Amino acid sequence: MSSPRQSHPAVGQPPVPGRTPPPAPAMTPVTSSHPAPPATDPAGAHPPGDARADGTDSPASDGTDSPVTDGTDSPAGDHTVSSAGDGPRPETRPLDDGPGTHPPDDHPRPHPVDESRPLGRILLFGIQHVLVMAATPISAIFLMSATLRLGTELTVDLLSAAFVLSGVGSLIQSLGPWKVGPRLPFMMLPGGAPLILFLAIAEQHGLPTATGSVILTALFSFVVLPVFTRLLEFFPALVIGTMIVIVGVNLVKVGAVLVTGQPGTPGFADPVNLGLGMATIGFTVVFYLLFTGILRQLAVMLGLLAGTALAAVTGAIDAGGAGGGELVSLPRLTPFGSPVFHLVAALPLMLYSLASMAEATGQTVINAEAVGKKIDRRTDVPKTVRGDALTSLLGAFFGLPLMVTSGENIGIVRVTGVRSRFVTAAAGVVLVVIGFLAPVTRAISVIPSAVVGGTAMVVFAVITVLGIQTLGRSDLDRHTSTFICAVALALGLLPILVPGVYGHFPPSVRILLESGVAVGAFVAAVLNILFHHIRPGIAARLTVVRTEGDR
Repeated sequence: MSSPRQSHPAVGQPPVPGRTPPPAPAMTPVTSSHPAPPATDPAGAHPPGDARADGTDSPASDGTDSPVTDGTDSPAGDHTVSSAGDGPRPETRPLDDGPGTHPPDDHPRPHPVDESRPLGRILLFGIQHVLVMAATPISAIFLMSATLRLGTELTVDLLSAAFVLSGVGSLIQSLGPWKVGPRLPFMMLPGGAPLILFLAIAEQHGLPTATGSVILTALFSFVVLPVFTRLLEFFPALVIGTMIVIVGVNLVKVGAVLVTGQPGTPGFADPVNLGLGMATIGFTVVFYLLFTGILRQLAVMLGLLAGTALAAVTGAIDAGGAGGGELVSLPRLTPFGSPVFHLVAALPLMLYSLASMAEATGQTVINAEAVGKKIDRRTDVPKTVRGDALTSLLGAFFGLPLMVTSGENIGIVRVTGVRSRFVTAAAGVVLVVIGFLAPVTRAISVIPSAVVGGTAMVVFAVITVLGIQTLGRSDLDRHTSTFICAVALALGLLPILVPGVYGHFPPSVRILLESGVAVGAFVAAVLNILFHHIRPGIAARLTVVRTEGDR
């Protein structure tokens, strides 16, 4: 490159007589005798498709409609500077000369899932997550109390611990310290199949043994995780999509049962409860239809609050349990005494943890897709499993069953379009505060289950749609893929659609078979290996043998 001090005529001037002109420089000449400064873009222009300032998708991000249409412009519309019509000016350049002319951005804008938001909005969206999922820890602890005949004081301690550990787990999964937590907008909850296993162990071997089983299972998850990570290649979109559809259908049923009650129980399908559930769904639809911007993003929470207000007007709320009691409630350490470790008693819970890892795989993948973030399953899925195991290990010392990542908030992320993981981190802080403030816990507990169920049905159905979208990318045009999906859905949905179908099997086997998610994931993975890995290999070998025989 020529130095600016080199003596040669300026561009466009004739050469000096009697002097041989120097060779032309290799670089493109500029319009000034001095080197032009590098092009800069102080406005920080971003290409179309980046996230908006409020964390929602811009219309160009994925080719789909953004959940929020508040009229804000994409960043590219704010900062693109046109150079059309500019003549050559000394020592100046237009800010944007086209692709490839800008130097690398030293501070690229982070992905929307990693961007912070104004504190007020973060708290609002976090509270929305809390209101939707608060019924799960409450119902889980109430089920524990009723099944094991626990006293009121112990039940309050366990409820406080459930909120605190749900908050701690949400913080771990959302913030991802070290190699624990995928740094995605996740929430954690007790409940589901792990709770049933915990209760079965407690009834057969006692509560200290049940607590010890949770500790053993959490440690077992850490030990087998490296082996499970190597098997992730056998969980393609076909297996993940099938699993997510089953998860979504199962969760929709859970939400529906909150509205109707269990079949065969008094008050099943009570018209008042059905009306509250349907009205809550209707309120959510109206808010989502009429509002824009942040209010539209809060449509789920506003629908739930409107349903609660309707329940209060109609006298469907029993506010007697919301008053009185202490102001602060602290979780009690080892409420059932010192843990007892019994390997045989813990075996069913350990076996279920393998299915839970498969479910965590599906939830991590679909969460990443919901927020539009590319992940490496071999590194990010283990972080989710480690977060589950660590939170479960901590929760065991406060008398809780296994803690698992929740699919509920994934639906909220998809509906609202708010992708920041700091929202679920804020929800985790809110849960911890609720766990320590007894009056808040009691106030949330009086929200009618029919109202929570109506909200949950909408949110959970979104997860089913996400599973269908995943299956759409799994080459279902292939007959083998269609067959694998059909068989896995049939066996996975069987225990969900027909409860008690395995009632005559031994308890340890029945608990595993009644987990439709585990059954569906196992069947889809095994059939995928048989049809797409083993069978093609055998066919190729037979072809080689026949070819050699013909020779």
